[in-house]
Amino acid sequence: MEETIKILIYIHAFFGGIGLISGIGSVIVKKGSSLHKKMGKLFSMGMISSSLISIPISWMPNHENLFLFLIGLFTIYLVLTGNRALTFKTKAKAHWIDKIVSGSMFFLSSIMIIIGFYGVLNSISFSILYLFFGGFGLFLTLKDFRFYKNSRNQKNAWLIAHIGKMIGALIASITAFIIAGLGIGNLIAWTLPTILGTFYIVYWKRKMKTVADKEL
Repeated sequence: MEETIKILIYIHAFFGGIGLISGIGSVIVKKGSSLHKKMGKLFSMGMISSSLISIPISWMPNHENLFLFLIGLFTIYLVLTGNRALTFKTKAKAHWIDKIVSGSMFFLSSIMIIIGFYGVLNSISFSILYLFFGGFGLFLTLKDFRFYKNSRNQKNAWLIAHIGKMIGALIASITAFIIAGLGIGNLIAWTLPTILGTFYIVYWKRKMKTVADKEL
């Protein structure tokens, strides 16, 4: 069993590495270019594959980790909604798939917050991470449903949503590299990439809004 788990971890790390490298590449190259799209597809494949493999690993003997299980699902949510956002360039209403994905993440985020509060009240270490990521997930899913309702009210809203979610998934990849690859597992390592990434997302959101305002 342990040998099987080790193989799965290697495969998980391999796809995670592909996601990390292609994700960074997609940020560096020109947005919307052919190379950006190819790297984006490779990033999505790598991240989803890596996350799917991490889910059974997190339930295997001596590797049980509820938090990593939830983060794996969180990452899949980010990649799926990030790619689904592109479909709103040509459609006005959310598909039932969009609502199910966001609704499922809303439910999981609520569970993370409950676990976090329970852990904090009982002095369980690192419970604050459940509150941090649960709150972040709740915030994102509420924004999803607002976006589904008013996707046509703001120019480039679909692009802003796409960039935000894909950068979020890249943040997850970078965090995983720091935690698992570099072996740094403190609170700062878990939260700093998300905080810095949020600033980057805000930068792009303002840039897109400025472009939209100039076109009016």
